[in-house]
Amino acid sequence: MTTSAEKPTEVLRISAKAFFESTPPGERAQIERLGTPKGGMHGGRFWMLELPTLELHCGSDQCSGTRFFDSQAEPRLDPGKLTSHFVTYACKNCGKSFKTFAFRAVLDEEDTNGELHKFGEHPPFGPPTPARLITLLGAERDYYLKGRRSENQGLGIAAFAYYRRVLENQKARILDEIIRVAKKLGAQKEMIDDLAAAKAESQFSKAVASVKHGIPQALLIDGHNPLLLLHSALSEGLHAQTDAECLGLATSIRVVLTDLVERMAAALKEEAELKSAVSRLLTVKASPGASKE
Repeated sequence: MTTSAEKPTEVLRISAKAFFESTPPGERAQIERLGTPKGGMHGGRFWMLELPTLELHCGSDQCSGTRFFDSQAEPRLDPGKLTSHFVTYACKNCGKSFKTFAFRAVLDEEDTNGELHKFGEHPPFGPPTPARLITLLGAERDYYLKGRRSENQGLGIAAFAYYRRVLENQKARILDEIIRVAKKLGAQKEMIDDLAAAKAESQFSKAVASVKHGIPQALLIDGHNPLLLLHSALSEGLHAQTDAECLGLATSIRVVLTDLVERMAAALKEEAELKSAVSRLLTVKASPGASKE
């Protein structure tokens, strides 16, 4: 009798497009219409891997968003045999952004279906990391990226540990940016003093506890202080959690931290644009040719 532990892992059944876009490295999947027969010279026939158009993030200055990617590669398949491939996709809009996949393919001997097994991809699998976040993290950039790779591979404890190190070591830089936003938005002195005191603390938990008057409303995430949210995740610790639980916490830390950085950048940009608009209007009003009521 076969036990549940002896049952083979169920293989995903998805499209090639979903496989390349959404499947992390290490996964395999059954693909319909994996190969297409092609006519060769002298009546010979061979099989080509059908490479779909993908929708991927393009990080170029021209795009900076989701765009269509195509590949000019023509991987050949050998029915019933494993073949390994490196395929590079390029952004159709700007042609400056690329994505390379390493995978193994096996085409069924009796039809056009088959199986793909992804070994890796570059840039790494997962949501793009905003350039602003990388700049803010400074010396901890490499540890953050190691956390991202651990998270993508389902290594929860490792991802949590890396993200916690990043927050603890870059606490001062994060608070510096929050203080900068608070000053730009005209926050009360008490709030700015709290944030400055928090920056002086050696531990992230003590820093958060020093913030009695909160942070600018523009930085709240769904009405909540992101510093408190991050502290809540970190306070769970590694020892009391399973790997799966740590993975969930690690993902939450990354999402909240990324959103906080984006909100800080947006607040500073909006303030700068507002001041520029006011300045332009005041200039027009003060000009000699301005109409008078």
